[in-house]
Amino acid sequence: RAVLFRWGTHTCNPRTTCGSDSPLCGVTWGIYTECILEPLSLPESPGGVDAVESSPYVPCIFCKECYVLAEQNQLLKHMIIEHKLVIADVKLVADFRSYILYWKRRFAEQPVTDFCSVIRTNSKAPLEEQDNYFLLCDVLPEDRLLREQLQQKRLREILEQQQQERYDTSFHSMCMFCDQEFTGNRSVLLNHMAREHAFNIGLPDNIVNCYEFLAVLQGKLDNLQCLYCEKVFRDKNTLKDHMRKKQHRRINAKNKEYDKFYIINYLEFGKSWEEVQSEDDRELLDNLEEDWSDWEEHPVCAVCLFCEQQADTTEKLYLHMQKSHGFHFPKIKSEHGLNFYQQVKLVNFIRREIHHCRCYNCQEKFESKGGLISHMEETKHIAFLPARSTWDQPQYYFPTYENDILLCTLSDSEDAKAEDQSEEVPVVGEDISSLKALKQSSVLNQLLWKENKSQEKF
Repeated sequence: RAVLFRWGTHTCNPRTTCGSDSPLCGVTWGIYTECILEPLSLPESPGGVDAVESSPYVPCIFCKECYVLAEQNQLLKHMIIEHKLVIADVKLVADFRSYILYWKRRFAEQPVTDFCSVIRTNSKAPLEEQDNYFLLCDVLPEDRLLREQLQQKRLREILEQQQQERYDTSFHSMCMFCDQEFTGNRSVLLNHMAREHAFNIGLPDNIVNCYEFLAVLQGKLDNLQCLYCEKVFRDKNTLKDHMRKKQHRRINAKNKEYDKFYIINYLEFGKSWEEVQSEDDRELLDNLEEDWSDWEEHPVCAVCLFCEQQADTTEKLYLHMQKSHGFHFPKIKSEHGLNFYQQVKLVNFIRREIHHCRCYNCQEKFESKGGLISHMEETKHIAFLPARSTWDQPQYYFPTYENDILLCTLSDSEDAKAEDQSEEVPVVGEDISSLKALKQSSVLNQLLWKENKSQEKF
């Protein structure tokens, strides 16, 4: 580098001849030849790669141009325009910066044509109008191996991060829907949102970089954006009503922004979760003829209306609610003659009132669910329903909890079925095995005969 000396208002370069008339230029440059005026650098390796190993920038493979990693597309554009280099399937490169640094070294050692396919454009045009582009892709075994190694390295890093998060007890965050704080392990918050708000983003063990994931989701809600359809609303209440009524308390699986937060997207080289899942489905279809006699289905459990108790059959759940809380659901259903849709509205009404810690008979509110249940059991408010107009409303067609299994087990009452059956009039079909005999015995023949007789009289 040329070292510039500034003295007063005059600047001289020791590597060039200064033509200035300044009296200060008579200084003998030998005085300064042994002075170190800036930090020294050791010789760089070919291509200058070592100088950028620890830099946050990504260098061009051919020149000294550098771009920040977030401007990856600008670097690719530069290499195409200035150096005619095209890198195939860049989105499948797990570590773009390491990939570029590797090929910067290799291109400094050997010509680019040793690694890239040459694509000639405008081949029928005059020679001066033709261009040669160089394609770097995983058809080259060396490139394929590099991509696989970078993918394996990334997978190891992600699994280590996920393992650390699984056993981390210093997690601290707030629920996005009720502002309740959670500390300890991330699974406490994720399970709370799934159970209390029907917002399920997957099993905690399938998620990585949970803090960043929650920050992305919270940012969208702060911007009044629906997490599923991604529409923007005018205020927070409108957004909440929309997500509840449309059952949009979930994320959009098609949004690629969320892919980096799920382990499945790191498992196979160059495959997204959809491709991995579709392959699994094809394997199931191919193996339909296998023996499934040892298959054991895991029972799906419904949750009590008043506590966390679960049961794998409605009979067990109804018995629990009757003995533990004094709420006899089959009896109430029978006495009020509730059909299926009325039962759905009643269940959703009770769920919502219990969630808000409010007695559905006297409307008194409590600080905790435990205090509410104790009050309802002591006052017997739990066993009696409020006026039908209170809960038999269209708004209660929408489930309070999206994954409420109890709603799937409801059925019409026996009395309603009996009434429907008693109103049915049996219809006996005619015997049409002998059409000729049927025509002769038809009532129409008698009517026609009487009509003809009356016409003969006139």
